[in-house]
Parts: sequence; structure tokens; C-alpha cells
Amino acid sequence: MKVTVVGAGAVGATCADNIARKELAQELVLLDIKEGFAEGKAQDMMQTAALLGFDTRISGSTNDYSKTANSDVVVITSGLPRKPGMTREELIGTNAGIVKGVCENILKFSPNAIIIVISNPMDTMTYLALQSTGLAKNKIIGMGGTLDSARFKYQLSTTLNCSPSDLNALVVGGHGDTTMIPLIKHATWNSIPVTKFLDAAQQEKIINDTMVGGATLTKLLGTSAWYAPGAAGAALVESIVRDEKKLFTCCVSLNGEYGQKDICLGVPVVIGKNGWEKIVEMDLSSEEQAAFNKSADAVRNMNDVLKTL
Repeated sequence: MKVTVVGAGAVGATCADNIARKELAQELVLLDIKEGFAEGKAQDMMQTAALLGFDTRISGSTNDYSKTANSDVVVITSGLPRKPGMTREELIGTNAGIVKGVCENILKFSPNAIIIVISNPMDTMTYLALQSTGLAKNKIIGMGGTLDSARFKYQLSTTLNCSPSDLNALVVGGHGDTTMIPLIKHATWNSIPVTKFLDAAQQEKIINDTMVGGATLTKLLGTSAWYAPGAAGAALVESIVRDEKKLFTCCVSLNGEYGQKDICLGVPVVIGKNGWEKIVEMDLSSEEQAAFNKSADAVRNMNDVLKTL
């Protein structure tokens, strides 16, 4: 099994580190456009192998896509990160060109790869990857909802004072501060609805804190977060390479599901060796469906910007 991570910055390096530690691939390639950067990160990680006990072979490449040949899974993290006060949407012009170029170069050497998109604005970049590559839709996966759901569980666990691993909680819709939809009415603590333990004010605060989770970290750190986004990308890689059939919220192409077409948006999907293998349609309330439709409209407006580039 061979995995490539494009972009050796904080998110890409963290994703690669998680992949190596879990030995999800025999070969892992880290690629970046900055001279020597990926090679340096790869060597640094390889020097932890004896200490951490993994046998994954990690190599770095400065923009030489031939070294990514025959990759089974490719994670795209490249692009400009957010700065304080910047929305994900403001990155679209620059990152669209980067993501399109990466996809074209990857497919020259790995035409059968499954592509995981982390670059922002993630929903639009996933849609761009699908449209520009012509790959089967199940092979293009946007990571956003996986991260947002993890952040939702963090907010719930903090308030409930419980283990995040005891929670089932999903965020659907767009991967944006105003477009994501934390489904708190569907969230459970070991099968018990979390709403039994939380009053209305607590529920509202958890939802709001989840939605601005990325912006909060950007303000604190001065740039985008990386530990959780990197781990989320690696979790998807794991479910693919080990064919785990795990249920994640991911940004995928919709064709009538949840009442939407010609858009990539976050919904629950089963992730296995073929990429995303099944969309799970939840019974949304009229209020939740209206929020989902509003989120889709906002993402579709972003996608329309691609036509002007």
C-alpha cells in the first residue's frame, strides 16, 4: 500500500505522521513545492521510527510527482492556510489553481488513486477535484465533516464531562463557520440522547462553539489548526486502506440525496477500500432540512466563483 500526502506544512506533516505511526502504508510520500521542505520533514519523521516502532518508509519530494507513482490514496493539503479574520471562502482564488494542478499531476502517475481533499474552502475544492479529474465520484472525498464532527464531540464531552469516544455526534452540511450543521438532536452518549443531559442554553452554546471551532483556533494560533485536521485525514486513510467500513461525515457528490444535486456537501458516508461506498440518509426534521438547503445554497454560490477564475 502506498499513500501520498501533498503539502508538507503543518496539516500535511501531521497527517503523514499519523499514517506512519499507525503503519497504514508500506510507503509514504510527502510532496511540497518548497525546495527541500518535504525531504526534511520525511527524514525527521523517519528518525522517529526506531523510537516509535514503525516500519513505514517515508520519503520526501520537491514537486517531483513521478515519486508519487502508483499511490493508492492521495491526501491533498496544499494551499494557503487561513489567517486571523480570514474566511475559508477568501482562499478560493489561490487554492483553486493549486488543487487543480495537484490533481492533474497526481493522476498522471496514479490514475486509480482515491483522493482526499483537505484544502480550503474544502467543499468547493472537493467539487473542483471531481469536475477537473473525471474520476468516479466515490474516489473524491472531502475531509471537512470528519473534522467538524470531532470538534462537535469535543464541545459535547467538555460540557458533559465524559469521554469523547463514548459519543456519537455528526455535523453535516458545508465546512464553513456559517454553513455547518451540528445535529445535536441526533447526538447520543452511549445511545442516550445528549439532550437529556443538556438544557437549551447549553445546547445552543455547544452548537455555536462547534461552528466557530476553526476560527477560534485560527485566532489563538495565528494560523489554521493542524493536529485535528491532520488526524481527521489520517482516519479516512485508515478506513480506506484497512477497509474498515467506518461511518464518517464527508463532503461527497450528491445526486438527489438530501434533496441536492450537482454539489459536494458533508453527509454521513461509509468509507472503505473503494473510497466512499454508501451515503446514509438520515431523517432530518423540517428545520434541519431547511438548514441543510441553506448550507447547500451558500456552497453553490462559492462553487459559482470557479466559473470566473
